[in-house]
Amino acid sequence: MNFHEYARYDAIGLRNLIRAGEVSAAEVETAARKALAAVNDEVNGLALPPFRPALRHDDNGPFAGVPFLIKDHGPVAEGVPFFLGSRALPGIVARHDTDLMARFRAAGLVTLGLTTVPEMCLSFSTESVRFGPTRNPWNPDRGAGGSSGGAAALVAAGAVPLAHASDGAGSIRVPASACGLVGLKPSRGRVPCGPDMGEPMLGMSYEFALTRTVRDAAHLLDAVQGPGIGDKYTAPPPRGRYADEIGTALGPLRVAVTTKAWSGSVVDGQVAVWATRTGQALERAGHTVVEDTPALDWDAVMRALVAEGVAVASMLLLAPRLPDPARMEAVSRLYLETARAYSGLDMMAAFDAQNRVTRTVGAFFTEYDLLVTPTLGRPPAPHGTLRYDDPGHTMESWLRSLTDFGPFTVPFNVSGHPAISLPLGQGDDGLPVGVQIVAPYGREDLLFQVAAHLEEAMPWRDRVPGVHLTAR
Repeated sequence: MNFHEYARYDAIGLRNLIRAGEVSAAEVETAARKALAAVNDEVNGLALPPFRPALRHDDNGPFAGVPFLIKDHGPVAEGVPFFLGSRALPGIVARHDTDLMARFRAAGLVTLGLTTVPEMCLSFSTESVRFGPTRNPWNPDRGAGGSSGGAAALVAAGAVPLAHASDGAGSIRVPASACGLVGLKPSRGRVPCGPDMGEPMLGMSYEFALTRTVRDAAHLLDAVQGPGIGDKYTAPPPRGRYADEIGTALGPLRVAVTTKAWSGSVVDGQVAVWATRTGQALERAGHTVVEDTPALDWDAVMRALVAEGVAVASMLLLAPRLPDPARMEAVSRLYLETARAYSGLDMMAAFDAQNRVTRTVGAFFTEYDLLVTPTLGRPPAPHGTLRYDDPGHTMESWLRSLTDFGPFTVPFNVSGHPAISLPLGQGDDGLPVGVQIVAPYGREDLLFQVAAHLEEAMPWRDRVPGVHLTAR
């Protein structure tokens, strides 16, 4: 198997080839290693050289032999050093697997490397001082989004069919939109977060993956979903296998569509139009589609978002040895200062804000089955747009920069509702445009049903970026 052939398959396609004996797992791994070498210099998505050998995995799992990457967002896999994209961290070696990493191994995924992130994973642009900018395969002058930018760039370029990602404010969905991928943020409690954390980023951060197809996302969630031992809370059990939802007939749905940002940010017309077209496609399929939106208190959303950043900074402040702030980027230092000044009353106010947002979104979904929005407010941004290392940023100016670019994703981190970004459109310059679909709490099954329908009605499979192995 050469890497051009390899790059045409999604994860389930590769798995099926291996199971049928048409190619061996070793041949697939060899192709993946060549693919990583072929594209990484162009996109800069790896934080370390590829692992040799691959991390230990179960050869009998449902994804046995499928190449995979993990994200540099904190200690994840036993024995692997993590940097959080920072010059100030020499490499924190994980003492054990997270519960999710143990499930990735049990699924048979062949973990080959560590992907780049912005420092502290607190930006929608992956361009840390430590590792440099991760480049978008569709246009190397544009960013790949963040914080799972390295994962997105390498999946989109065809180096691996899927990769680990996490989402604290949109960090799965934002790079999915920027790079033309499927990005699911599961419901709060759907995927385990232990054993070292009970509420990542105060319960507003979620782990899963980036994929090129809806079926890969569904099969992977089947493999990793469910409570871990001692988890503080869990999502309702699924009705059945998520993979079985693909192709299931949809009953009539009540769908709300909005292209107006709750922050008041201006939404680019070439982005907004694809959310509108998605609503029209659902209407043609027989669903009731109206323009409506949750009546969100944006100040409450921002108060919760600040608390998330404080939670990340506090982990560093509570560490046995504080990383040298002089070696950290400007906005990271700003979060450290904010955390030092944060009081117990501030934290209680943040939890109150989270509660108000969650109940507002929950009430909205008593009237609707789905909410459709753009994923981003703009096309993928040129490098340097968000200016994470600009000492002139205040917390207010930083949050405004972040949410002007990505104004639609944060509320559902706060509320815990599942949301998926689908690569349904293209801008005037050919760059991908993602559309976000949000469902009631615990209804990933509904997201997969709708996403599979839209994958057929508004297909993206034949669109590949310029930096892609099949384009060579």
